Order: sequence, then C-alpha cells, then structure tokens
Amino acid sequence: MPKEATKAQEIEESKVLEVEEEPIEDEDKLAFANAQVVRIMRKNLAEDKMIRSDVKVAMNKFLEDMCANISQRMNKYPYAMIDMRMFNEAIEPYTTLEKVAEEKKRIMAHMEAIKADINKLQRDVEETFVVEE
Repeated sequence: MPKEATKAQEIEESKVLEVEEEPIEDEDKLAFANAQVVRIMRKNLAEDKMIRSDVKVAMNKFLEDMCANISQRMNKYPYAMIDMRMFNEAIEPYTTLEKVAEEKKRIMAHMEAIKADINKLQRDVEETFVVEE
C-alpha cells in the first residue's frame, strides 16, 4: 500500500510541477531573465514551496521598479560618474529596513520597562500616601 500512495504522490507532484513550469507569456517584456530571478527565489525558499507564475512575474517587475528607483536616486547627483558611495546612499532606505525594525523592538522594550516603572511608582505612592476621606 505505501508504494501505491508514493506513486500517487509522485504523479500528483509531477502534475503540479508541470503546471508551475508553464512558460510566462510576457517574458520578453520583463527586465531581467526570469530564470535567474526564479533561481534566486528557489535558493531562498524551502524545497517544498512552489512559485506561481504570476508571483515570478511580479517579483521581476518589483526588481525592475527597485532598479529604476535606485537609478533615479543616483541620477540626482550632479556628477557624470556614479561611484559606490552614490550607489550605497541610493540603496540605504532599502538596506536599513531591518535596522529600523530592530530599533523599533528595542524602543518598544524600553517603553515597556518605563511603563512597568511607572506602574510600580504609582503603587508605591498609593501605598505610602494613603489619604482618608
């Protein structure tokens, strides 16, 4: 019985893979070789993940938009030659996102500690200065 189940799974998986690997209609209109984009995506996804063709196209278009945006930022410099400093400054908003998220966590933890201190002080004041009415 297990062999039959395994064969059925293999057949189903091969059908899914065939559907997934359909050629992309607008591949000529994409900025980057879609195979390279998909290769990078697969390298960073679990083996059991499948990528729909519309996601592949969307990732390619997103990368095109990012490249255009970064190029426009570098174009604002008055110099004829673009150097690494300009490139690094242009990509900074994208590379600092993780740092911003970490800083947010740190600030939130600090604010929670301040709240705890305020609550403790409030209890201490209420216990120490009991006012009878």
